[in-house]
Amino acid sequence: MNLDIRFDFERRERIGLVEAIWGEDKSVDQLKRLSEELLSKKEVVFITRINRKKANYLLDIYKEGRFYEEACCLIIGENLNKFTTNKKVAIISGGSSDLAVTLEAKLSLEIYGVSCKSFIDVGVAGLHRLFKEIKEINKYDVLIVCAGMEGALATVVGGLLPQPIIAVPVSVGYGVSKNGETALYSMLSSCAPGIAVMNIDNGYGAAMAALRIIKRISS
Repeated sequence: MNLDIRFDFERRERIGLVEAIWGEDKSVDQLKRLSEELLSKKEVVFITRINRKKANYLLDIYKEGRFYEEACCLIIGENLNKFTTNKKVAIISGGSSDLAVTLEAKLSLEIYGVSCKSFIDVGVAGLHRLFKEIKEINKYDVLIVCAGMEGALATVVGGLLPQPIIAVPVSVGYGVSKNGETALYSMLSSCAPGIAVMNIDNGYGAAMAALRIIKRISS
């Protein structure tokens, strides 16, 4: 069955953000049609959760495309309507196993021209590493915290720093970690007040939440 796919071109006008394309469950033909439509309207193509096989198919057509394999993201073209802001985002992760989610968030922010920096491997199992970076992290306006296992990093950061914190549970860990469910419940149960929690592995969603905050405080 060949169903029409309708892209939300009015989203930028409504909320200032463009729609990303979820690549995991779309065929290469659907991705090609969407890419053609977006590029014809001078919109950036940002595809998340895309594998190497699908990416190669599109890269054969769009030579200017950039595939970020560790993040499972593909970008074609450029966002011509970037943010004008001096606000910065820190992306903090418990370990290198959280890298895919961290990179997805970073790419999502960079498309809009927002300055961001990743702080990798500063999880609670080696808390001294976080303390060495805490002064630098405190220079940033919004914090995204990605962590698997028990997801405690978001609570620790939330107890130390005053910025808006967006926590992302990551599907990393043994047994009862349950593909990120334990980290999700831990973050939702955090005793550090005011932490916002995204769904499991949703680095893109965390970036969009950060952009909403930055858009309001910059206006």
